[in-house]
Amino acid sequence: SPGKKSPGKKSPGKKSPGKKSPGKKSPGKKSEGAKVSGSATEPKTAPATRTGSVDRIGTYNSAVRWILELTDVERQRVVKYDEHGDFKLDRMRALLAALGDPQDQFRAIHVAGSNGKGSTIAMISAMLRKCGYGVGEFTSPHLVDIRERICINGQRITKNEFTESMKALAKAATEIGERPTFFEAITAISFMHFAAQAVDVAIVEVGLGGRLDSTNVIMPVLSVITEIQLDHTRILGDTLEKIAAEKAGIIKPGVPVITRQQQEDVDRVLRDKAESVGTTIRVVNKEIEFSNRFCSTVELGPHNRVCLYTETSRLEHLPVPLPGEHQAFNCGLALAAVDHLKSIGFECPESVVTEGLEETVIPGRMQLVWDRPRILVDGAHNPDALTALMRCVGAHVPYDSMVCVFGCGQDKDVDSLLDRVSLGADKVIFTKAVRNTRAVEPEELRRRFMERSGKMCQTAETLKEALELAARAVSREDLICVTGSFYLVGETIKYLEVLRKSREDTASPVG
Repeated sequence: SPGKKSPGKKSPGKKSPGKKSPGKKSPGKKSEGAKVSGSATEPKTAPATRTGSVDRIGTYNSAVRWILELTDVERQRVVKYDEHGDFKLDRMRALLAALGDPQDQFRAIHVAGSNGKGSTIAMISAMLRKCGYGVGEFTSPHLVDIRERICINGQRITKNEFTESMKALAKAATEIGERPTFFEAITAISFMHFAAQAVDVAIVEVGLGGRLDSTNVIMPVLSVITEIQLDHTRILGDTLEKIAAEKAGIIKPGVPVITRQQQEDVDRVLRDKAESVGTTIRVVNKEIEFSNRFCSTVELGPHNRVCLYTETSRLEHLPVPLPGEHQAFNCGLALAAVDHLKSIGFECPESVVTEGLEETVIPGRMQLVWDRPRILVDGAHNPDALTALMRCVGAHVPYDSMVCVFGCGQDKDVDSLLDRVSLGADKVIFTKAVRNTRAVEPEELRRRFMERSGKMCQTAETLKEALELAARAVSREDLICVTGSFYLVGETIKYLEVLRKSREDTASPVG
C-alpha cells in the first residue's frame, strides 16, 4: 500500500520520496516559517536570543540542562491546573506555530487514561511495526533516559537530533516571548521529530488529564481511552466523574473513540462527551465483541488469551504478551485500535498482527531486573494498578515471601496504596526517589502503614539503602518488589545497571 514499508524493516519511519501512507494527510507545503534541517524543524529566521538561553545549547548535555530548568508539572508540589496557569494550550499552539506546526504533518493516535496507557501503546506499536509501518511513540515519564519518551520503531531520538530540536525550540520560545513548561517542550520536540522523520503514524500519550494537556493540540485519526480510576486527585478532581471529564477532553468532533469497559459513572461521562461533539464511541466488550480467558501451557506457562471480532477482523485465541488479567483488557483495546486503522486503509494482515503482538516489550511493568536475589519492578502508582500488580505477581512469579520496596507521590491516594501493599507484601521498606520532589517522606509512610496494618516495616533514606536492607532480608526463593512510582522504578533500573557493570551479574545488591 502507498507509503508502507516492507514488513520487518526497522527503518526510522522514512518513506520513499513521493509515497504516502494510507489515508495520511498530505503534509503539503510546510508553513512559510519552517524548513527541515537534519531532524529538527528550524524557524525561518533566528530571532534575537537571550544570553543564558538559546546560545548556551551547544551539546546534548546542555540541551538536557536547558529543558530540565523549565517548569516541570510532573514534579511540582503545587500545580495551578487551569488555562491561565501551567496548562496554557494557547502557549503550546503559539510555540508549535513558530516551529511550522509539525503536529499537523503526521497521523496520530491519542491515548488517555489512568492505567494501562503505556502497555496499550507498546502493543499497538509492536503490531503496526510488524506490519511494516514507521511508528512514533511519545510516552511519559521516562525511567532512566529522557530520550525514552520519543521513539520511532523502538529507537530513541538520537542525542544529536534531540540537541538540534532543542535549539530550534529555544529559538521559537524566544520568538513568541513565552517560556514553555518542561512537558510542553518535550511534547513539541516529539512532534518535530515525528514530522521530520515522516512517520506513518505516531501514538501520543497524554501526560496529565487530557483536556488541558499539551498533547491536546493534535487532530488524531483515533482517540483511545484506557481504564479511568482515581489518580492525581488533587489536580484532576476527587471523584471519578471529574477525572473522567478531564480525560474526555481529548474527544474531538469527527474523531472516533475506542475505550474499554469502565465503571458506570465513567462510561456515562465519556458517552455524553462523544455525543455532545458528534462523534462515535465504541467500547471493547460492548460494541466490539471481545472475550478473554486464563490458561497455562508448557510453552508459555500461565497467561491470558483474547478473542476480538469486528467487521474487518477475526482475531482468535491470541496470547497476551504481558502478564496479568488487566493486560488482557489493554490487549483488547490495542487490537481494536489496530483494527480501526485497518478499516481506514492500513494493511494489517491478521497473521502479521499476531506476530507483532508476541514481540511486545515494555520496561518498568512486571519486569524482573535482577536474578539473585530476584528483584521485580513495576510502576503501579494508584490503588487499582497496585491491586492488579499484587494479583499478577502471585499468579506469575512464584515466591515464598515478598519484601516490597515502596515509595509514592503526595498527589496519590496514599492510604489506599498502603492498604494494597499490606495485602501482598510480607515486609515493607519505605523509601523515596531522588527525582520525585513530591515524594511522601519514608517516615510518614511508615507511620501511616503501622497505624493501618501493624505489619513489619522499615524506612530507608535512599533507594540504595532500601535495596541493601531488602537483599539481606530475603532468601533464594523470595522476591523483592519495587513499586509505587515510576521515578522509583527508573532509579532502581539505573542503580542496578551501574552495579551490574561494576560486579558479576550474580552479585547481590548488598553493599
